Amino acid sequence: MNAVSLLIGILALLGALVGFVPLLGWLNWGVIPLAVLGLVLGVIARGNTGRNVNLVVIVVAALRLMLGGGLL
Repeated sequence: MNAVSLLIGILALLGALVGFVPLLGWLNWGVIPLAVLGLVLGVIARGNTGRNVNLVVIVVAALRLMLGGGLL
């Protein structure tokens, strides 16, 4: 479970990095639910790595949405 959570977290992190490009901030609206799914799997797993990666992705994507006004 932790490996699946980590994989989802890495994919979500790549999506969040693309969402930092101007005019692609809307991509974070899809990244956050994906990271929440990874977070749920990370909570179920024994390890902490997947959970922590997904928490960081959620914070980064939410911060980007707040700075961009939610759309940009």
